[in-house]
Amino acid sequence: MSVPLEDYALLSDLRTGALVSRDGSIDWLCLPRFDSPAVFSGLLGEPEDGRWLLSVVDGEVVERRYLPLTFVLETTWCTPRGVARVTDFLPRSTAQGDLIRTVECIEGEVEVEHDLRLRFDYARATPWTREIAHDGDERALLSLAGPDAILVTGPTLQCPDTDLGGSGGHRAARLEGRFALASGDTLAWDLTWFPSHEDPPDPPDSDEALRATVAMWREWADQLDVGGPYREHIVQSLLVLRALTNLDTGGIVAAPTTSLPEEFGGTRNWDYRYTWLRDAAFTIEVVVAHGLTRGATLWRDWLLRAVAGDARDVRIMYGLSGERQLREEELDHLSGYEDSRPVRIGNGAADQYQADVVGEVMIALHELRTAGVDENEYTWGLQKSLLDYAESNVEREDHGIWEMRGDTHHFTHGRVMMWAAFDRGIRAVEECGLDGPVERWRGLRDRLAAEIEEHGFDSDLNSYTQTYDNDEVDASLLQLPHTGYLSFDDPRMLGTVARIERDLVTESGLVNRYRTSSGMDGVGGTEYPFVMCTFWLIEQYACSGRIDDAEELMETMLACAGDLGLFAEEYDPETDRLAGNFPQAFSHMGLIRAADAIDAARGATRRV
Repeated sequence: MSVPLEDYALLSDLRTGALVSRDGSIDWLCLPRFDSPAVFSGLLGEPEDGRWLLSVVDGEVVERRYLPLTFVLETTWCTPRGVARVTDFLPRSTAQGDLIRTVECIEGEVEVEHDLRLRFDYARATPWTREIAHDGDERALLSLAGPDAILVTGPTLQCPDTDLGGSGGHRAARLEGRFALASGDTLAWDLTWFPSHEDPPDPPDSDEALRATVAMWREWADQLDVGGPYREHIVQSLLVLRALTNLDTGGIVAAPTTSLPEEFGGTRNWDYRYTWLRDAAFTIEVVVAHGLTRGATLWRDWLLRAVAGDARDVRIMYGLSGERQLREEELDHLSGYEDSRPVRIGNGAADQYQADVVGEVMIALHELRTAGVDENEYTWGLQKSLLDYAESNVEREDHGIWEMRGDTHHFTHGRVMMWAAFDRGIRAVEECGLDGPVERWRGLRDRLAAEIEEHGFDSDLNSYTQTYDNDEVDASLLQLPHTGYLSFDDPRMLGTVARIERDLVTESGLVNRYRTSSGMDGVGGTEYPFVMCTFWLIEQYACSGRIDDAEELMETMLACAGDLGLFAEEYDPETDRLAGNFPQAFSHMGLIRAADAIDAARGATRRV
């Protein structure tokens, strides 16, 4: 069985992310960016596909935690002879990419064991490794393959099959070592990625890098305006959103992983290491709500740069720097997490049309504007171009928010989001004094409202429907009140919630996105309940007066997270395991909104 996702911790340097298992194995790391090829791919296969295990011989993990308000991981091991503390972190962004692992013996004596297997390009290349002199008399291991190079410094690891210092190097499949420590002893290792055509850089000093990294995270967290009973969970989720952001570009990845399955052993395995307009928009909303108007401009500026690539052909997702081509391919040599295949890189959904994205972007930018962030001719001009794009596609069917790979339809959620796009354009003119063809936008908004009520609401069922041409419900309908289209306690919305409870809420209380048995999505198999959709239902309960139900379901959801407070995309109630890509930005956005809704309903006072 693969390591359960809840047993992984995330490390981040605001450029990439690593996943560290509870037993000390780094099984996933892409360098230098989230969307770069992986150097450790064991998460999607076997240890031979790349990993770095650092463990304590005969030891047991008795505690692990993040240093408060950081993504610096501390793991405490206990053995019959002593106690050791392992600290893992990605240092504050440097010109290259670094991973630092330190071990301190804090009691008695311990022995530390390494098993390092470097595999470049998703385990398609085993590097050529040799021992070199570095920083005076220090020895280091240099591994090269194609455009990538990795320097490993610290107490020297050995290749069990060959002498790396002998004949110019070898294709080393495995590096290992054992090191004895007594109380007070500390050892540190650094793994540094750099372009193979450059000279090896100097690795950072581990103590100084730790101080700088802790300071970086805490300086950001100090800006947060969070209070109420869920404060700890909200802060952790905001930190996750920060951790999934590339500081250079402002792009936020949906998750740092690819192909973690939505059904164990199934084929619903997608690459989420890209930036969706929808995710960027939702991020802006939740960070603005918690005092980060300055920080939100980082995401806004990414979003506007991406759209500026061609505002007449808006993509639903982009690369971290705004790349438009994200060709999907399958990696047949990887067996997949829980034997779930295919393993995919790239994402074919990038070519889809999804009607909701302009609305979500316009809602987020409206929130930013009303929070006091000034518009200029450039930022408002691009928003007008987005509305032109929406107008030119107003009749077009789409693939929906869930990126279905079947036929296109008029999804009710998407049509309401189009309504919201024009509504926010109108409000920008009327409330903020900006310029625009407000009468034309008002006509489009009113026309969409009439159409939605005629084709998207079934009066016999007293419910909105998934599409104009079926009578299914979809969890995305829980987003309709969030747009301002109708209130949370509108009878039409309450009727829709009743249908969702009947058709999509499982016995565990968790919410499915839609009924996969309908076959609409064009993908085989099924999937587990969707974490974000369950948080949407909590928000709906809180905002419509069902506060006790909201709090009860919130406690159920909080218990689904791993011990470090991280959520994946989905949760399997039968096995009590997280599923889907991990950690998932959407899930943490949903948590923040749900907690805020309960706090507001209970009248909690926000404090710094």
